[in-house]
Amino acid sequence: MPLIFIGGVPRSGTTLMRAMLDAHPDVRCGQETRVIPRILQMRSHWLRSERENVRLSEAGISKEVLDSAIAAFSLEVIARHGEPAPRLCNKDPLTLKMGSYILELFPNAKFLFMVRDGRATVHSIISRKVTITGFDLSSYRQCLTRWNHAISLMYDQCKEVGPSRCLMVPYEQLVLHPRDWMKKILNWLDVPWNESVLHHEEFINKPGGVPLSKVERSSDQVIKPVNLEALTKWVGQIPTDVVKDMPDIAPMLSKLGYNPYENPPVYGAPDSVVSDNTRRYFYLYYYNYYYKFFIQYKSVN
Repeated sequence: MPLIFIGGVPRSGTTLMRAMLDAHPDVRCGQETRVIPRILQMRSHWLRSERENVRLSEAGISKEVLDSAIAAFSLEVIARHGEPAPRLCNKDPLTLKMGSYILELFPNAKFLFMVRDGRATVHSIISRKVTITGFDLSSYRQCLTRWNHAISLMYDQCKEVGPSRCLMVPYEQLVLHPRDWMKKILNWLDVPWNESVLHHEEFINKPGGVPLSKVERSSDQVIKPVNLEALTKWVGQIPTDVVKDMPDIAPMLSKLGYNPYENPPVYGAPDSVVSDNTRRYFYLYYYNYYYKFFIQYKSVN
């Protein structure tokens, strides 16, 4: 069956997407492998370097041999780093930058391209100190510029492989309307509908469910049901001069359907179940906060 690849700039909802798919009994994504994007980058470096090209050629390693080896290596990693399942999925977000090459290796593969408001993505990268090559975490302006470049490459790759191979999924709409979007996604993937994808938090670290890594930055968020908490955290956090120059710094915002002048933006009204999840989350958050405060107060007095 066709492999599923989840891509996008880190902090764009790729972990939520893979958790929702992992909750499906027929799909297994698992944690980021980290080695697949590295082997793809090495291959890209080898082909760009004239010296390396000559060395490989002299060693009898043709493009066909290299591609066959990379495909076998990648498939082995995807298949064996988690439990078996009818449909296998990989979530190494930046691999989408090489989407057309991945399609050469796996002609039946399908890509889910996670897209999120770049302002939210960059704020999350900076506030959570997520290390990404080329991103200066001390500068919103520089990170937004890098986001614009990365998302542009992925957008072009998605367009190049075509709508039958790449589906763009807006993170905000997935959060606001999870049932509608998961039905659309599963139908596009030729995976039968299952209600479990709407309750991924119930399958965390359970056999055949959603395995979480202790080192992945988003693990603390996907243990919760789908909620609105993260949509507008960035509002009021970006320097004024950067906000003013936003249309020029990140023109991909407009191309992806986000209004660079809106602060806060209007993403739409959520489904009632998402509103309920959000209310429950904040109730539990404040209950735990004040409970801890009360215990500390009692211990002092």
